[in-house]
Amino acid sequence: MPTQVKMTINERRKYLQIMQPRYLRGNRKERGKLLDEMEEVTGLHRKSLTRLMGGDLKRKPRRKQRGRTYGHEVDDALRVISESFDYICAERLAPNLVWMATHLATHGEMEVSPSLLEQLDRISISTVARILKRIGQDVPHLPHKSPKKANPLIRGIPMKRISWDEQEPGHFEVDLVHHCGPSASGEYIHTFQAIDVATGWSERVALLGRSYRAMEDAFRRILARLPFPVLEIHPDNGSEFLNHHLIRFWKEKVRGVTLSRSRPFHKPALSAVEGNDNRFVEQKNNTLVRAYLGYDRFDSVAQTLAINELYDKLWLYNNFFQPIMRLQEKTYIAGESQPSRVKRRFDQAQTPFDRLCATGILPPERQEELERLRQRTNPRRLRQEIYDLIDYIFSLPGAVPGITEDVFQTFLTPEYSQKGDGSPVTLSFDRTIAPR
Repeated sequence: MPTQVKMTINERRKYLQIMQPRYLRGNRKERGKLLDEMEEVTGLHRKSLTRLMGGDLKRKPRRKQRGRTYGHEVDDALRVISESFDYICAERLAPNLVWMATHLATHGEMEVSPSLLEQLDRISISTVARILKRIGQDVPHLPHKSPKKANPLIRGIPMKRISWDEQEPGHFEVDLVHHCGPSASGEYIHTFQAIDVATGWSERVALLGRSYRAMEDAFRRILARLPFPVLEIHPDNGSEFLNHHLIRFWKEKVRGVTLSRSRPFHKPALSAVEGNDNRFVEQKNNTLVRAYLGYDRFDSVAQTLAINELYDKLWLYNNFFQPIMRLQEKTYIAGESQPSRVKRRFDQAQTPFDRLCATGILPPERQEELERLRQRTNPRRLRQEIYDLIDYIFSLPGAVPGITEDVFQTFLTPEYSQKGDGSPVTLSFDRTIAPR
């Protein structure tokens, strides 16, 4: 065993337990050779090894516990910062403590001192996890359902998976989340979600039904708010995405976008072996949609407008104040006595906005505008507004049976022509329009 590889205490004790019977049976010369070997392997002093070989190798409990390194000042700071981040895990929280403490101090949510910032800068992830476990999370969190004929349009759209290590922003996985409750009858609200693979930037729009006009309006909202261009759209094989109207929309009205699709039946419940082709957006369907709205039914115009108001606030909260970890390396380990496994290593947690800035894709004036937006936003107050809006959404009544809901009232552009009104339709997009 190389001497530069450091053994843990448990590994060292296990090794000494194996060597102890040989040591006790040996004569003086044999014991000397064994001590030489154990000294080289463990790095312990010869006298320590002699003492251990003659005694009990079981580890004894600590007689006196160590005192606390971080006091109540750090506990109080972690309470406020953790609440502002909506109680994310210690791995995501620890690298972002200092800047969030400074940011909250500018909004009067907490007081900071140089000693506190120094402690927050050097505190380890394990210590943060222990403190969070001890102080508890006494504030409620955001709440954490015969084969068809093949679509002929999809034949010209390539099947692929966006690589997990994609570095260029603009490659979006997209999907629909159904808010139908226990029954899928009638029209109801869907959440259209788009996730940028490279940065984790997320966009969501609520639409009533999934007609091509509602889907096109959802794409319009996203294009109007995105601070960087769309390079690729990657849906599943659903006809709500792959139809004549939307394909024409992307090819004629929004040029320069590549269309791709996932392989059929490669969804989470069906692809445990082959893999999930839309794994990024499928994960966010749970954490960024279901965690807020659950599995209830929403089917009215008022609910659609309120959910879109919620998504406007979540756009700011998730993209600017929610650090995420991105997969950095995957190592396949072939086991002999155990099954093969994949070891995954993640990078340091950063917000999607910080990751976007690191790519250099944003123009300087646009980046400064978004940075000012974050600076003037109080994340703690924003989170409370999200809670209040969720309560308001669940208090709204659903659609009344027999009364038609006007889907055009939910569209972003009121001038968007309805069937037969004779008014012209103008489509004009700048894919780097500043968010409003």
